[in-house]
Amino acid sequence: MYSNLQMPKGFKCAGIAAGIKSGGVKDMALIISDVPAASPAVFTQNQVCAAPVKVCREHLAHGVAHAIVMNSGIANACTGSEGIVAARAMAAEAAAIIGCEPQEVFICSTGRIGPQLPLDKIVPGIGTLVAAAQGGNVKETAEAMMTTDTRPKVSVAEITVDGKAVRIVGFAKGAGMIEPNMATMLSFIATDAAVEQHAFQSALKKAVDASFNRISVDGDQSTNDTVLALANGAAGNLPLGESSKDWKPFSMALEKVCFELAMMIVHDGEGADKFVTVNVAGARSDDEANLAARSVANSMLNKTAWAGTYPNWGRIMDAIGYSKAKVLEEQVSIHYDDRQVVANGMRTDIPQEDLIKVVSQTDFAINIDLHLGEGTATVYTCNCTEEYVRINVT
Repeated sequence: MYSNLQMPKGFKCAGIAAGIKSGGVKDMALIISDVPAASPAVFTQNQVCAAPVKVCREHLAHGVAHAIVMNSGIANACTGSEGIVAARAMAAEAAAIIGCEPQEVFICSTGRIGPQLPLDKIVPGIGTLVAAAQGGNVKETAEAMMTTDTRPKVSVAEITVDGKAVRIVGFAKGAGMIEPNMATMLSFIATDAAVEQHAFQSALKKAVDASFNRISVDGDQSTNDTVLALANGAAGNLPLGESSKDWKPFSMALEKVCFELAMMIVHDGEGADKFVTVNVAGARSDDEANLAARSVANSMLNKTAWAGTYPNWGRIMDAIGYSKAKVLEEQVSIHYDDRQVVANGMRTDIPQEDLIKVVSQTDFAINIDLHLGEGTATVYTCNCTEEYVRINVT
């Protein structure tokens, strides 16, 4: 599907099998810019975070970056000082080959928590990646990022800035340990636009909040979540800032890429076969609406009910009730798509068969109105099937 895609101008990428995983599966990826690039980032909020996250936070202060190097299969999390040394060794090796400072290389890892990185495979793998990097290796790069993903995830946007053609290409991996605040996910975004670092950081954070921070597969927050962006200016536009006339089209394109990638993650949720949108309206504030929506989306009772095509609205009432949002039972209404099942806190006379038809679909919405204010929120989630258990028993 992605075999004909090209990276933005001035970027190359690669994905290879370095032997971290067995069976010749791709397990290392590289994105490299020909010139230093503005490089904002958003990281996990977990108090237990992986070595590459800690090192990337240090490198973020440098302000520009040349490359992103990642491995899948081993997370390099909870690995102590040895893990930090390994993460820095990855950056140093890439920098030596590329010809830049180690602080200009971001490193990421994803996979099993606990084991140390096999540097005897990763270090030569970095040299192979640099040698293999080309502008058309999008598919290979996306495949190398995968862990329990069933398919690669790529999104592209093209706009005009300052009369120049600008391209944005985004990669993501993620299928489980999703929510809150991103996921067991990595996302890398490359653009040939010239963008001011501060403005780019602000735009990326806003895009992440509206996408990766709005999804839930299983309610588990990861140690490695990272979203990195690179803007190298190869398109030749004047540097974009928040006051630029083309700022809105650029930021909207960035949000589109992040949103599409986030939706791909939910659709690829471990063992999931239903995509569910939870909308909450009428809360006292947007924050309270968000609390109620997440409570419904993360409820395993709801997720298993959706898996069994069982429209158990009582579980939804229960979930919003134990959320931290203000709820007055007698004012709540609930719709499955456009079919109202709850009015004034009590069941309507809608036939059960109508509701079963809704939850039998592969894509449906739960629409909740608390009738207490103007606050709204949306969270995107999925069901939980037996396959999720099978995937996660090892």
